[in-house]
Amino acid sequence: MKLDEKTKDKTVKTYKYPKQAPTLVAVDCIIFGYDGDQLKILLVKRAIEPQKDQWSLMGGFIEAAENLYQAAERILLKNTGLKNVYLEQLKAYGTPDRDPIERTISVAYFALIDINKYKEQINDAYHAEWFLINEAPQLIFDHDKMVDKAKNRIRYKAAFHPILFELLPKKFTIPQLQNLYEQVYNAKIDNRNFIRKVNSSGLLIKLAEKDRFNSKRGAFYYKLDEKKYKAKFQSFINFIPNPENLIS
Repeated sequence: MKLDEKTKDKTVKTYKYPKQAPTLVAVDCIIFGYDGDQLKILLVKRAIEPQKDQWSLMGGFIEAAENLYQAAERILLKNTGLKNVYLEQLKAYGTPDRDPIERTISVAYFALIDINKYKEQINDAYHAEWFLINEAPQLIFDHDKMVDKAKNRIRYKAAFHPILFELLPKKFTIPQLQNLYEQVYNAKIDNRNFIRKVNSSGLLIKLAEKDRFNSKRGAFYYKLDEKKYKAKFQSFINFIPNPENLIS
């Protein structure tokens, strides 16, 4: 006997996989920001036990009607007020004992923002606080591992894609760009060599306007040439120190 569509739908909805223990799925968001001078990470104090009031990434559980990316966007908006930012999936973390309360798999995402652009958008509902990237406090669970993985992923991707420009305003100076690369790769870059590589890459457009605030002489502003970078994406590797040490 054939089942009608309503019966089929009811059968699917009521069926359960036998002898399978439920597992929670969460999303954790690693938010990196640059204020034109310092590279930072945005953290919150955990609101619930275990490890209540300890520093944590932005996190939460996935709701029934949303996919992973939608959950990451919702959690980011709820915890910080941020939306429409660069957001990329990093890795899933599923060690059985990573959460002492219940078996929880967490999918980590990282976000890149220009702090000055989103300064007014960040709310204080969860007491989010910026920390210098190299001075961040110890985090709960395996969140420190997530942050380290995100740093390595960003270093690798920045060698071939313009993702670091998500941290910059639309117009920026060469010193700002060099400073950002130095902090991301935690390495000193020769100034004249960096300027030469940037100018020869053809990836940037020099503007007539100068930054008069941070320099007496004034440094020219530049912007990314979005028409050229897709064709010349391999040029980004020339900007970075020690490309042979890249880790994906």
